[in-house]
Amino acid sequence: MSKTGEIAAFALGEKKTAMVNLPAQFVTSSTADMKGQKYSDLVDYANNSEKTNDLNNESMNDLIDLKEQFSKPGYANRNSAVTETHPIFGSDKLNYDNHDISVLRKDLDEAQKNGNNIHELAFSIRGDWLVKNNLYDPETRMIDQNKLKHAEQEVAKTLINKGFNLPLGEDENDVVWFGVIHQDTDHLNMHLWFAKKSQETRSEMVKQEGKYKGQPIGVIPLEVIEQAKRQFRKQLMSSQELRRHQEILKGVGGFKKEIVETTPENLLNDRHAKAIKQIYAALPQEMKGRWQVGNAHLTAGKGKMAKANQLTNQLLDDLFAKELKPEYEGFKSLAQEYDAINIEDQGVMHKGQRKWSENKEDELRERLANQLYKHLAQIEDTSLNDIDQQMSELLSHVKKRDKGGVVDKTKIVSSPQEKNLSPTVNPNSKIVGYQMPVRGGSFNKISRLWRQDIRAETNAERQFLRNQKKVEQEKAQEEYESQISRGM
Repeated sequence: MSKTGEIAAFALGEKKTAMVNLPAQFVTSSTADMKGQKYSDLVDYANNSEKTNDLNNESMNDLIDLKEQFSKPGYANRNSAVTETHPIFGSDKLNYDNHDISVLRKDLDEAQKNGNNIHELAFSIRGDWLVKNNLYDPETRMIDQNKLKHAEQEVAKTLINKGFNLPLGEDENDVVWFGVIHQDTDHLNMHLWFAKKSQETRSEMVKQEGKYKGQPIGVIPLEVIEQAKRQFRKQLMSSQELRRHQEILKGVGGFKKEIVETTPENLLNDRHAKAIKQIYAALPQEMKGRWQVGNAHLTAGKGKMAKANQLTNQLLDDLFAKELKPEYEGFKSLAQEYDAINIEDQGVMHKGQRKWSENKEDELRERLANQLYKHLAQIEDTSLNDIDQQMSELLSHVKKRDKGGVVDKTKIVSSPQEKNLSPTVNPNSKIVGYQMPVRGGSFNKISRLWRQDIRAETNAERQFLRNQKKVEQEKAQEEYESQISRGM
């Protein structure tokens, strides 16, 4: 990223970089004190141009080291980078006047005096993403600064409250933060600086002596940074772009739901009986009742479950290639479409980085495998000995079915050897299937119990989503009422 020498002359047509980046850095008060630097040097009065003239004429990378920013008085609101008379904003206002700046400077001095770190994060936003979401008009070079500021106000809460072992402030007034939009580079930059005001005494937030095994004090975890980026993008997306994302995710979820719900009736039939028998035989009997894929993928090839996992993965390949082919292809197609969105948003993937679609497919396969293992645990250990004989006896009845594929089911279960068999017809096949005897019932019972478990899981997921949506709606209403009361 480099200076353009112009305002809002953002680069367009880039492909390799992420739509939104969020580098983070911090400086300790002792480092600043040692160099005679003040946190409040970052901010100068917007109408004081003398101190920023030299800075304005420099050719430099906008995202310079935070330590260097202190040596450039008025770095935050320099004239060459902003278009507003009062560009600084915070949690309560979108434009700080000179009085607000004076209060801000005092709060920053207090934070430094009390020995607290100052943190900076900078949203670096590609011009293409701004155009796509109606935030930037390359013809007029106008940007929607208010919408951008509102988004940063929300993200600041996440970073300040979730970026550390405890919320950074001990109450809502114990953190000073401010932001600004810089427009003089080929990407739009939104800066955010913040620090705790009162002296830190909480043990969880104080640097530990000796070898520290947890998250280093002062460093915001990567997962919180990624969460903030997602939150920022979501708030700024146009309604059309947000709807496109939601429709794809809804489609992926719909196909997944259909696959999960229809797998029992398509899997527990005669076509897959041999494969299921092999899976059961490969399961470690000493772990019965605790059969799980675990943290490894089905194809990992390690551990006591490796052989069963491999066979189950092959069984699912077969299922997805035939009975559930349309559903599976729909699932994969939409998931890969979301991969394209992620690459567009986040740039070219790093080596070894897994695609979203790959993670979703692994989740689906592991869920189906674990469900199968759970219900195979109901099979009597001795029941497998008679399966081949039972299949042979059953196939003799299959030949007697009429031209319409309908079998006289009363004749199938007629002999003592056949009373453990419960006939079923695969809706996708004319072959009548045998049922593997299990404790308390047959494959039909396993299928029924499996579907009951799926319905229970689905209902629980729906209730969770309803509760989550209700909380989000209530929060949005509270924020709206708060903004109205502040006159924003």
